[in-house]
Amino acid sequence: MTPLFSVLYVVGITAESMTAALSAGRQKLDLFGVTMIASMTALGGGTVRDMILDDPPFTWVEHPIYLVIVIVAAVVTVGMSFLMHYFRHLFLILDALGLAVFSVLGTQIAVHLGHGFIIVSVSAVISGVFGGVLRDLLSDRIPLVFSGEYYAAISLLAAALFMALYHGGLAEEPAAIITASVCFIARLAAIYFKKGLPVFEYRDAEQQMDPRLRLSARIVRDGARKAKRKAGAATRYASPITRPLTRPLSRPLGRTFKNKSREFSNAAEGTDYSDISSNRIARRPKRQSITRPSGRHSPGARGVDVEQQWSFNKGDVGKRKAPKHKQ
Repeated sequence: MTPLFSVLYVVGITAESMTAALSAGRQKLDLFGVTMIASMTALGGGTVRDMILDDPPFTWVEHPIYLVIVIVAAVVTVGMSFLMHYFRHLFLILDALGLAVFSVLGTQIAVHLGHGFIIVSVSAVISGVFGGVLRDLLSDRIPLVFSGEYYAAISLLAAALFMALYHGGLAEEPAAIITASVCFIARLAAIYFKKGLPVFEYRDAEQQMDPRLRLSARIVRDGARKAKRKAGAATRYASPITRPLTRPLSRPLGRTFKNKSREFSNAAEGTDYSDISSNRIARRPKRQSITRPSGRHSPGARGVDVEQQWSFNKGDVGKRKAPKHKQ
């Protein structure tokens, strides 16, 4: 490992350790859990790679200072967690840098061991993304690598580009620097333009439900039906003439029913209600009775009912009803 890549490696494991500590804090873990997840995130990818390639000793065993750096970074993150949200964009940049550096280092190690392109690609992917997989699994969530993000694709790009440059006659160190730079820029571009791999989704319409979930599904279904019935009732009785709601209900349903029956009785008498807006009832003036005195010259003496109705309804104002004759 060259001095430049040694510095970049330290920066990468520090950033990975801090992001892993924040992820552990979201799960409310203690200090031991935080340091464990941080160590496995920062150093787990290289450890698994060395185990698969049978290349002992492990990096953190040969250089214990890396393990100390990871633990210190995790503890500092716990102590200064109230400031971490200010460095969100910085963490994204350092994460992209760590992905590029880890992928190039994994590629170089596999090439030095004499492996071909397939094993070199596997080594690059494991070195670059497996630490994040361990972090997400220990945090009880789907790994971000499997959710369409450009992580494994960047590692494959690093393996292909490095081998093309290295076998094309370019020296190892310039090839590594060019490869890391290209991968770093590609990851930042994917973050900036919000690009990712397409995801696969499959739903089986005839798939049987897990018996343990049937009770929960029944509760949710019954609750949804009850809510739908309530919503339908509110819409059905919101207007006296069953119009759709144009605004929320502003009066109790009891008054609405009363207005509805009043409107139907008025409509039976030929009243025009074309100007009625939603949830507004035109109030009809009460009938007024005029009682005329009885006497020799009164209408009652001629056999006419003494109570004669005068209507002041809209449309028939001033029209006098025919008097009722006594039998």
